[in-house]
Amino acid sequence: MSSEKIWMNGKLMNWEDATVHVTSHALHYGSSVFEGVRAYATDNGPAIFRLDAHTERLIQGCKVAKIDLPYNAEEINEAIINTVAENDHESCYIRPLVMRGSGPWPSGLEGRKCPTDFIIITKEWGTYLGADALEKGANVQVSSWRRMAPDTHPAMAKVGGNYVNSQMIKMEAHDNGFDEGIALDVNGYVSEGSGENIFVIKNGVVITPGDWSSILLGITRDSILTLLREMGYEIRFQTIAREMLYMADEIFFTGTAAEVTPIAAVDRIPIGIGSRGPVTKQVQDEFFAITSGKKEDRHGWLTHIRQAVSEN
Repeated sequence: MSSEKIWMNGKLMNWEDATVHVTSHALHYGSSVFEGVRAYATDNGPAIFRLDAHTERLIQGCKVAKIDLPYNAEEINEAIINTVAENDHESCYIRPLVMRGSGPWPSGLEGRKCPTDFIIITKEWGTYLGADALEKGANVQVSSWRRMAPDTHPAMAKVGGNYVNSQMIKMEAHDNGFDEGIALDVNGYVSEGSGENIFVIKNGVVITPGDWSSILLGITRDSILTLLREMGYEIRFQTIAREMLYMADEIFFTGTAAEVTPIAAVDRIPIGIGSRGPVTKQVQDEFFAITSGKKEDRHGWLTHIRQAVSEN
């Protein structure tokens, strides 16, 4: 279900009125920075997961992309909270988007004379990789498309232009009959999915690529690392060869959209039992228990909308 209201440049407006001009710089050159955030349903109403961390990453991404952001963290948080509340969501996906808008035409690649547009969109949204994927797992392929080399694109910033690469990975996977693709980095080691971080479990050890592998430093990834440490698992940040995927006992994706999604098979080779494994289930259960409010929010990850609105 689409939302009735979108927040744009300081005010809430009707969905159909939130438009940009065809000369907007971001439309031509990908000069945008965005976030993907979820609000989860709890007994105390909707709660946004790790709002401060997402807002901080948005601000840092704008810094890397040299896009002026005319709002501070407190103002951004307030705008996101009010947009979710205005649309009366119990749970939703949230998309803050900062983009270079319409300025002097033609503006060319140097777009810093263009104004900044800031938009917040919310929408009710279910499981990203399919209704059964959280238990049965996703079927994925290793993509022929590589992640960018570290001196080509700023992979650690969530910049719109980076996602041309992600689109190619995703479309190739779908064309070949898979749910998702896994990209290798410039050195031929495992990087991440088109929009997900990846975890590999072998002999009870959790292995995940480090920030040198052209990955986005995912906020869900960081949360899952915290939970895995609390559960006592050994975690290794290391390069992962492609064939190690086939030998794994379990593999799972993390991300705002994917949440914690097991991988059932890679290149049609079953992983472990061919569905969700015990480590994945354990961390998945803990993650959803916290985000649903069933367990104590011991890390302060949730921003409860009703409470936040009443305090403003």
